Parts: sequence; C-alpha cells; structure tokens
Amino acid sequence: MPDNHQSRPTRLLRIPLFRLLAINLAIGACAAVLLVGGLLWLNPGHLRELIFADRMPGIALVLLLASFLITFGSAAMGSAIMAQGRKEDDGGHSGGDRSRLAVQEAAQRPRTP
Repeated sequence: MPDNHQSRPTRLLRIPLFRLLAINLAIGACAAVLLVGGLLWLNPGHLRELIFADRMPGIALVLLLASFLITFGSAAMGSAIMAQGRKEDDGGHSGGDRSRLAVQEAAQRPRTP
C-alpha cells in the first residue's frame, strides 16, 4: 500500500518562515563548527591541550560545540528575522533618518499659544 502523504520534514520546508530559519540555523552551525575547529587548530591559551589532557575530551568538545551552535545559530536566525522588514530599494537609509526628519518637522510646525 503506497503512502501518498509527504513526509513531515518536506512539508515543513514548504513553509517560508521555517525554511528561512532552517537555512540560517545551518549557516550558524557551519560558523560554529569552523570557529571551534579554528580554536582547536590555533590553540589559544593552550585550549586544545587542556581539552585533550582530560580523561574524556569528547564531553568538553561536545559542550564547547553545543554552546557555539546555540550562540551562532540563534544569532543567524535572529538577524534573518530582523532583516525581514527591510526594503531592498531603501537606498541605504537607516531608520535614524526617519526619526531625524520627524524631529525637523516637529520643530518647523507653528506653535499655538
């Protein structure tokens, strides 16, 4: 009996917001893996030696990688969500320009006694 229903991950990836979050989580995870690998390669403060001198270095590596995954994954997802409302043709003006214009308009209004 063939199953005509799509699998759950395929249905979830059709939702644009979920797809955006999944892509940015993957980007953050790649950045975390690269950073942990770079830290182990560069060995700042003898970090690699401290980790591998332990009886169970896998636990330290998993904890380090998990904390970096959470940090960089959530930062990438958060920046993607915050960039959603940005218009592409805004000409590089930031939100501060609008507030400055509002203050200038308020200053130019005639005061009523």
